[in-house]
Amino acid sequence: MRVSIFPLPGAVLLPGLQLPLHIFEPRFRALVADALARDRRIGMIQPQRAEEGAPLYRVGCLGRIGEVEALADGRYNLVLTGEALFTVTRELEVITPFRQIEAELLEDIDDSPLAPVERAGFEQAARSFADAQGYRVDWGQVSRLDDRTLIDATAQIAPFDGAAKQALLEAGSIAARCELLVQLMQFYGRRDSGEDAATLQ
Repeated sequence: MRVSIFPLPGAVLLPGLQLPLHIFEPRFRALVADALARDRRIGMIQPQRAEEGAPLYRVGCLGRIGEVEALADGRYNLVLTGEALFTVTRELEVITPFRQIEAELLEDIDDSPLAPVERAGFEQAARSFADAQGYRVDWGQVSRLDDRTLIDATAQIAPFDGAAKQALLEAGSIAARCELLVQLMQFYGRRDSGEDAATLQ
């Protein structure tokens, strides 16, 4: 399928979750206007470097524009809802100001429930990480979330670098994403506290 893309460093979108966006660059305003005139879908994907025209990572997420506010000066405020992950087959040569790719949709990941010990280990690591970062979290509300919502929402909003967030996006199951999140929270927690930390593998 042909997908018009929004390459945004450090941002990932996961199926079923929402991502608020403020669109101000002319090329991306054109992207949104085109999507609104078609099927309201755009592809969120990270470039490998924070520069225009940089190579793309292999996997992104197709999103549908839901709420949208068109401002008088041409900017947009919108909310994008993730629909499905995709793999980039090739980038297309286009005359539009925004980039387009040929993509294949990926089957949904294995969202089998976490084992109780996995869930408990994740919540313990999340509490330690949140405390170290000074985040205020309603842990009662967290405990009521189903495994997939909890793990995916954490992966989407966690303050990790682009490569780490991409690894989370590409994890093949909720359990694998959970395990990687725990490793990343421990790694970043040690790094930010100034402790010596081995390189994350």
